Amino acid sequence: MKRVGSIFGWVLALVVLSIASINIYIHSTTRQYLYTNLSEVPKAEVALIPGAPLLADGTPAPIFTDRVNIALALYKAGKVAKILVSGDNSTLSHNEVNPVRVLLLREGIPAQDIFLDHAGFDTYSSMYRAKYIFGVSSLIIATQSFHLPRAVFIARALGMEAYGMNADVGHILLRNYVREVFSDEKALFDLAFQVRPKFLGDAIPIMGDGRKYP
Repeated sequence: MKRVGSIFGWVLALVVLSIASINIYIHSTTRQYLYTNLSEVPKAEVALIPGAPLLADGTPAPIFTDRVNIALALYKAGKVAKILVSGDNSTLSHNEVNPVRVLLLREGIPAQDIFLDHAGFDTYSSMYRAKYIFGVSSLIIATQSFHLPRAVFIARALGMEAYGMNADVGHILLRNYVREVFSDEKALFDLAFQVRPKFLGDAIPIMGDGRKYP
């Protein structure tokens, strides 16, 4: 029994060490591409807004709205030419992207510069589809600090020139950081095995006219 406990202890230690090593690697390799100052972030083709929860009335939750506001600031500062909203629209009753489009239009973003990815079910799918469906070569990801390293890591591993713009405004919960610890491992698995998202589809050129692709 003592031997079994010892083996279990070693296995647990190895798992913890592996998780910590992956997290440290992802954070250390992306740190130089993360920004908190709008004036310092390099220009790119597109600002990508990753999906996030909606409120009961169907409008974006505060953490989602913070991402939208960063993308708006990037566009209005001339840092990007297009905005790509990626989120979960897996059912008729759950649509993360259309409410964001409404907010962007309300803020004066031209409809032709707004693109919607209805199949961004997770970060990997959002980045994969940005690359292979929308043809994005450079992007600034507008999201919170807990999410930025993984998002930028995946985007760069897929061959895009990716930067991250911090959207922290105080609407973050501890569970966001806890969940991210284990999400890093999934990201590495998806990249290592070149996992294809559930949905792909026809090409949608990001530098075209967003009004053609509702």
